[in-house]
Amino acid sequence: MPKKGGKHAEMGKEMHTQCKRAKVEAACSPSVMNFENPDRLFGSLISPIKQEVFFREYWEQKPLLIQRNDPLVAAYYQSLFQVSDLKELCSQGLYYGRDINVCRCMNGKKKVLNKEGKVNYMQLKKDFDQKKATIQFHQPQRFKEELWKIQEKLECYFGSLVGSNVYITPQGSQGLPPHYDDVEVFILQLEGEKHWRLYKPTVHLAREYNVESEDRIGNPTHEFILKPGDLLYFPRGTIHQADTPLGISCSTHVTISTYQNNSWGDFLLDAIPGLVFDTAKEDVALRTSIPRQLLMQVDVADSTKKLSSLLRRLADRLENTRELRSSDMKKDFIMNRLPPYLGCDSDPLTPGGKLPKIDSTIRLQFRDHAIITVEPDQENSVSTMKPPSSARGGSTGRGMRETHMMGTEDDTTCEEVTSQQTHGLRFPLSYLDALKQLWSSSTVYVKDLNLLSDEEKENLALSLWTECLIEVL
Repeated sequence: MPKKGGKHAEMGKEMHTQCKRAKVEAACSPSVMNFENPDRLFGSLISPIKQEVFFREYWEQKPLLIQRNDPLVAAYYQSLFQVSDLKELCSQGLYYGRDINVCRCMNGKKKVLNKEGKVNYMQLKKDFDQKKATIQFHQPQRFKEELWKIQEKLECYFGSLVGSNVYITPQGSQGLPPHYDDVEVFILQLEGEKHWRLYKPTVHLAREYNVESEDRIGNPTHEFILKPGDLLYFPRGTIHQADTPLGISCSTHVTISTYQNNSWGDFLLDAIPGLVFDTAKEDVALRTSIPRQLLMQVDVADSTKKLSSLLRRLADRLENTRELRSSDMKKDFIMNRLPPYLGCDSDPLTPGGKLPKIDSTIRLQFRDHAIITVEPDQENSVSTMKPPSSARGGSTGRGMRETHMMGTEDDTTCEEVTSQQTHGLRFPLSYLDALKQLWSSSTVYVKDLNLLSDEEKENLALSLWTECLIEVL
């Protein structure tokens, strides 16, 4: 986004030519990603590193740098997002803060240069050229289908939400000061080059974002240049900073991040209340009263022995029953994940084809998006199978995609959507075995479903067919 006139104009023409050429090349290039299933997709993302090696030696442990001198990979990466995309995207109604941040690192501190309201492309271009500002584009998968395809498969692979941000930094500039994040990060270099420095964590597997001062982080443990087609991974807590070298018109990279608030500690905070509630129904020790005035005491040391004993009883129950169910974490994932990518030519998903009968063979669709869970109900426990959001709202899943990882401005609407999306289809608990059977098998005869009557078997199949969750073969 060069300024008109003089040296900037020449640089702008050169950048535009390069971007245009890259876009044409990318459009003609086959995808270097394998979208056959989530496992294949992740394998192709970190190729040539094997998945077992990655999780044994790098995941949550240390950075991984994959430098690829492969024109096909470079061209494909450039197709994910380019500087030349910004003008068109700005015309769609982007806003500062929500969609785009403009910032620059000056004297070790982040200076935000956002304007108010809607983003004006010419103003954005001016800040980029004249103020050497970095443009941070939030959650580009909302607009770029190839990123949607990648992140949807990664969410299936990790069982965790996957977000992304694009960073565009002009030459001789740095957008952010040294800092660490609370997410696992994969960096894909799309255009230009970026000079990276990584440092030893001060907080391993950090749970929050934090800026670190230069005098605290010491010397870099890693220093390198990322070029188009290269990939960098580092664990949460890894301190990092990056700048675009002089002589490089600009750098564009996308960060794909996951595993925020997805630790064992988070899972225990989520699941233990349910375990305590269920155990208290059967174990009178958890129903006995706490000592008088316990809540008024400053020192509760005398009660820690009793609490330790109760925790051991909970541990014994857990070991014997092996029931530790997530509640809010699972609901958050179901509600906020990306819908399946079905392609832009797909018709909205509506029931079609043969009706399921007792002698039909059926199979589950969207297996990676179907979740079976057991929740307490006012009268009884129920089994819930969650259909993919796109199956309920058209093939593009546009509503969910547009708000993916963006939060919500309307809490009331959020609560209503949460209730609708996390309940999905509700069945009596007696249907649970049949649902598990369907989920774990490639195909099933309706007559072989684990239910007592043929009527129940047909009703279950019809309910799932109506929501486009099964296919009749």
